[in-house]
Amino acid sequence: MHADPDKLADELLAGDRRALARAITLLESSRPEDRDPGHRLLERVTPKAGQAMRVGISGVPGVGKSTFIECLGNYVIEQGHRVAVLAVDPSSALSGGSILGDKTRMETLSARLEAFIRPSPAGRTLGGVARHTRETMLLVEAAGFDVVIVETVGVGQSETAVAEMTDLFMLLLLPGGGDELQGIKRGIIELADLVVVNKADGDLAAAAGRAAADYRNALRFLHPRHPDWEVPVMTCSALENHGIEAIWDTICRYREAMTASGELTRARASQAKAWLWDELAENLLDLLKTDDRIQARIGDLEADVAAGTASPRVAARQVVEDFVRGSGKDKQ
Repeated sequence: MHADPDKLADELLAGDRRALARAITLLESSRPEDRDPGHRLLERVTPKAGQAMRVGISGVPGVGKSTFIECLGNYVIEQGHRVAVLAVDPSSALSGGSILGDKTRMETLSARLEAFIRPSPAGRTLGGVARHTRETMLLVEAAGFDVVIVETVGVGQSETAVAEMTDLFMLLLLPGGGDELQGIKRGIIELADLVVVNKADGDLAAAAGRAAADYRNALRFLHPRHPDWEVPVMTCSALENHGIEAIWDTICRYREAMTASGELTRARASQAKAWLWDELAENLLDLLKTDDRIQARIGDLEADVAAGTASPRVAARQVVEDFVRGSGKDKQ
């Protein structure tokens, strides 16, 4: 029996957590019969979404992302907000399922009614960000969660992907400087709206302070993402729960500044356009993969490309032209 998208949307908009979980599962489904109900669901909830503060958080493995997010999430809830955490996990190459399981790493946060944590396998999506993370963001916002945190795998191009779907991108770093500073890619630093050095406690407190100073100096040589915002470099200890209040205050100050300048509205519009083109590419690829005429030829083209007798660029163009010609004939 197929899901009733209108009933599901009504339950989700009323704040039903189980309906929210079912709605996310519906949108993540790869079954053809779930496609139209998923589209209908998105049509219903999208006008009710878009009011949340969207925060992307990334950092190298071992930096303490989950501990930090749990600490920040608990603090934000205490300020009267509802928090959704969309954690994009590394995926098993065999099963495609999530490996880390963030609910087991955020025990106190996941137990709170004001929080919703959804780990999603990254799968084969470029950059480690699940294809449906954007849709899931809309669903949790429509369900009443006004702060959305997207945690990335922290490898490859995932930082770029999450920066392009959130309002503020936070880079979480380990204490240290010198050689470690050189190891942080310039492009990742340039994406950051806020840099935080975690684990500023115990023997690492002094090192964290030195690292923060190093990053502040490095940022002076980079072009800022936003003309009205100078990227702060802060320190905190998620383990000892200090520095979190100042970080949240900075996030709120950032939103106020971006809203006042109109940058937030412009950025959201630009992200929506980019999302449209991403979806167009995905949908066209799906059509190509299910077209009988293309499938009859693709094997030969793949063999030619593998043997080096055909250019991938030329072969790809042939596929597109054959598909367009075939679609034209179907309409005649």
